[in-house]
Parts: sequence; structure tokens; C-alpha cells
Amino acid sequence: MSVGLLLLRVLLAALLFGHATQKLRGWFGGAGLAGTGAVFEQWGFAPGARMALAAGLVELAGAVSIAAGLLTPGGCAIVIGTMAVATVATAGNGFWAQRGGCEVPFWYGAVAAVLGFTGPGPWSLDAALGMDRLSGYAWGAAALALGLLASAVPLASRTRTLRARRAATAQGDGRTGS
Repeated sequence: MSVGLLLLRVLLAALLFGHATQKLRGWFGGAGLAGTGAVFEQWGFAPGARMALAAGLVELAGAVSIAAGLLTPGGCAIVIGTMAVATVATAGNGFWAQRGGCEVPFWYGAVAAVLGFTGPGPWSLDAALGMDRLSGYAWGAAALALGLLASAVPLASRTRTLRARRAATAQGDGRTGS
């Protein structure tokens, strides 16, 4: 169990590191801040580059927390929240990744939720610092709830942006929005 949790944490953190640095630095075939910002703008997250920077930095923070097993429920909440936002943004393309769907962010968020319930295991900084009680049903539920609650802020902003775009388009076409 100890090795399994360590591997799960490190592998998720490595994937999150790649995911974040694609946005921030253009590494691993990513588009960097400018390219990712343009995609974020299309999805309704404005200003796109600033939102991409925030998403990348928050993802890195979650990855570090999960990899180290330090304040694990908080790191899991961060990942759950950012991946919930990404899941909603890409869900219109379906589920599977090869069609641009939400499979990858859904999976990263789901694994973070699982870690929120199991905790990081004995090979973690939480355990080394005597905080190994930061696991179980209550902590997992708290990480899940906090992550989903935090995702509501950028998703509500996105909804307003997309509605405003639709209204402007309808007005530009001579249609009335209702």
C-alpha cells in the first residue's frame, strides 16, 4: 500500500507538472502562455493569458503538494478545482481525449479525489511531520467539496463571458437575445 500510494502521487504529480508547463513554458509540445491564453479566450476565460498563467501556477502548486504528500487534502482540492474547470471547458467535445474531450482533466481530478480520501500514505511529508491524520472520509469529502466550490468562480465568470458574446453576436446579426 505504501509503495502504491507513493507511485500514484508521483505519477499524478509528474503528469500535472507536464500539464502545467505546457501552459506556462510551452514545454512538452504545449502552446505556452500566448497560445494557451488564446484557447482559454475561445473557451470564455478572459483575459486568456492571465487565466492560463493562474491555471498553470495553481496546477504546479497542486503537483508539488501531491508529490511531497504535504498538506495533501489541500493539494488535492487544488487539482480537483482546476480539473473541474478544464473538464467543463472541454466537455462539449465529448469525453474521449482524441476528440478534444474531457477525459484527461476528468481523470486527473478523479485521481486527486481518490488521494484526498486515502491520504498520501506513510511515505510522505504529512506522515513525517505527524500530520498523517489528514486522510479519510471527512478530509476526502472536504477536498472534493472545496475543489468543486472553488471551480464555481471561474466557471461563473466563463458563463457571463459566453452569454455576453452570444448577446453581442445576436445584436450584431440584428437578432434580439432572449
